[in-house]
Amino acid sequence: MRPFDDTPLSRDGKVLILAYDHGLEHGPVDFEDVPESADPRHVFDIAQHDAVTSLAVQKGIAEAYYPSYEDDVTLLAKLNGTSNLWMGEPDSSVNCSVEYADELGADAVGFTLYGGSNHEIEMAEEFRTAHEEARKRDLPVVMWSYPRGQGVKNDTKPGTISYAARLAHELGADVAKVKYPGSTEGMREAVEMAGKTEVIMSGGSKTGDRDFLENVKGAIDAGAAGLAVGRNVFQRENPEQLLDGLEQVIYEEATVDEALAAME
Repeated sequence: MRPFDDTPLSRDGKVLILAYDHGLEHGPVDFEDVPESADPRHVFDIAQHDAVTSLAVQKGIAEAYYPSYEDDVTLLAKLNGTSNLWMGEPDSSVNCSVEYADELGADAVGFTLYGGSNHEIEMAEEFRTAHEEARKRDLPVVMWSYPRGQGVKNDTKPGTISYAARLAHELGADVAKVKYPGSTEGMREAVEMAGKTEVIMSGGSKTGDRDFLENVKGAIDAGAAGLAVGRNVFQRENPEQLLDGLEQVIYEEATVDEALAAME
């Protein structure tokens, strides 16, 4: 496990990943509120905000758009993903190799693992291959650790989130992206269970400014390194405004009220 502060994902030991793998995972519905967000160039432009430490995209988006932004955006290549059209037990197809991600200029790689799915064993074996190839190329590895499937009854229960964080640690991820368990105490347990693996909060569905910032503040106060957020940014008419607030909470450890004032 490499020192996190030395990775391209880190800014002063903190991280804000702008996730934009939603076109594959969720489909066009995620772009309906802000139609321009369907254009990857719109989100690549947003990713140049100082608060953003990397942009997570699938292979096709990286191929088509990253060459125009490589001087201004840190690329996190998502190696696997599955469309919302898939109706089976949770699984995620490997769509990009670490070798090809490296050729694209990726500074880090991301991989989803659904602990508790009937496909967990195969996904863990695929992660092993990706992890070891990433180590050869000195690329940090972020695990989207999402317990889901027949073996999971409540995917935001604090104990389940702690297990997700521990799973990422045991398998060697540098960063574990997990859902917020609903409280600072629950997130603190997840951070403790992750050991030297950094924990970041998943942004989830769009919510109001204060509610979202309060959750992020709770995660930071629990010892989380930051956030991976998509819809709560690019589904807003003024995404830079929220990023101004997130910058205050994550990097300056400001209060929610201070962050909201910075957004005015």
